[in-house]
Amino acid sequence: MLASIPTATVLGVDGRPVTVEVYVSSGLPTFTVVGLPDASCREARDRVRAALLSSGLPWPMQRITVNLAPSGVPKVGSGFDLAIAIGVLVASDVLKASQIDGHGFIGELGLDGSLRPVPAVLSLVDALQCTTVVLCPSSVAQARLSNRRRVRSAANLAELVHALRGTGPWSEAASPDPGSSSPDVDSSVGIPDMADLHGQPLARLAAEVAATGGHHLLLVGPPGAGKTMLARRLVGLLPPLGLAQAQEVTRVHSAAGMPLPPCGYIGHPPLRAPHHGASMVAMVGGGSGLLRPGEISLAHRGVLFLDELGEFPTSVLDALRQPLEEGVVRVSRAGTSATLPARFLLVAAGNPCPCGVGEQGHEPCRCSAAARQRYARRLSGPLLDRFDLRISVARPAPGDMVQGDPAESTAVVADRVAVARGVAMARQNCLNSELGAGGLRMHCRLDSGTRQLLTSALTTGRLSARGLHRVQRVARTVADLRCASSVGAADVGLALQLRNSLKSSLAGIG
Repeated sequence: MLASIPTATVLGVDGRPVTVEVYVSSGLPTFTVVGLPDASCREARDRVRAALLSSGLPWPMQRITVNLAPSGVPKVGSGFDLAIAIGVLVASDVLKASQIDGHGFIGELGLDGSLRPVPAVLSLVDALQCTTVVLCPSSVAQARLSNRRRVRSAANLAELVHALRGTGPWSEAASPDPGSSSPDVDSSVGIPDMADLHGQPLARLAAEVAATGGHHLLLVGPPGAGKTMLARRLVGLLPPLGLAQAQEVTRVHSAAGMPLPPCGYIGHPPLRAPHHGASMVAMVGGGSGLLRPGEISLAHRGVLFLDELGEFPTSVLDALRQPLEEGVVRVSRAGTSATLPARFLLVAAGNPCPCGVGEQGHEPCRCSAAARQRYARRLSGPLLDRFDLRISVARPAPGDMVQGDPAESTAVVADRVAVARGVAMARQNCLNSELGAGGLRMHCRLDSGTRQLLTSALTTGRLSARGLHRVQRVARTVADLRCASSVGAADVGLALQLRNSLKSSLAGIG
């Protein structure tokens, strides 16, 4: 007898519908899985058999063939276990086909028959072509974010069979409130406060501008200047994610197998800070089998912080150039390809030279001219050109450290950021960093004096063609922070200052 059970697989962060076809026929007892399964899929034969027997359900001593259709799409993971088990029960006439009509099944099975969660639940549920999805109770909150399917759950296989037959109840699970402002807002409580950072007025202003307009920020200075402190506090200035953005971020983190909050989805912008030893695949995403999201996708709608920027491999840093421009990363392998979201705010911190002292230290720099040149060459000009804000950070004055007045807190700065962001969104429905050439002509009109200022910067080499648009976007953000409807010469001048603040071996890149 033949049974067809709807389920899904994931490629990158997107779900693909899959039909599990189970055929039970006479012959020597065997269990075969076809349809490009990976190792974990093929191992389902042992998990499913043990789960059925542990649940008091019969195992057919016949020839069982399982086809994962479409056969040309690679199948990865253990999420097909539940669909295979239900298919075996239907094909062996333990369950009737009418009892599972309109149901899709997602989940891994334990040897005791328990239902276990799998990654990428939200993507899998969206891909299902049925009205009702059945999965384990711990995945219900995330599955209900889809709002496209009726979600049901069961703790184990025996309970599920009773529920499908109508002889037992379904497990109940609490649903998250879609109207809540931020389901993961409690995680923002652990973010350090901006008030901890004393001095550094220009760097603090740059962080505020970066958070308001989504502008990429580079901080260069000696050790102990506060670069890392500032960068790790910047994410606290970003407003909570909207429901659609929270679904995007949750989809990426779930597909990567990252732990999620108890409510099932992430509502605060993520902060990712990979070590400088991260490989190309770890940063960009991919892999030989399952195309998993990398760090730049995990930072989607949040902050990607690269500390010790000069220590990252040059090839890894240059791989960021295309995602920074397009907001997505396209990963291609011999057998498949995937497009992963990667719209993040890049914040980087580095030393001016290998010894870290540079030209601003109280002691002389110990690096040779050749060593400084090699260190600077690790950061390519095209990558540096994509930083809208490039700030030279000196060590704070002793008076600021010991007796300085309390600095503005994260809450105070975040309020200004929220107001300015609201102005930009109401005007153009996007952040200033996402404005195209047409949007700049419409929302960033310049007078003759301001145009002359930019022409001078282009003529002297302080700006590239890409840098010209980036300066205009930053100037629009500065104007929004001071609640101005038009961009003036002072706004453009400050944008140029924030872009050309570096006084180290990294300076001079337009």
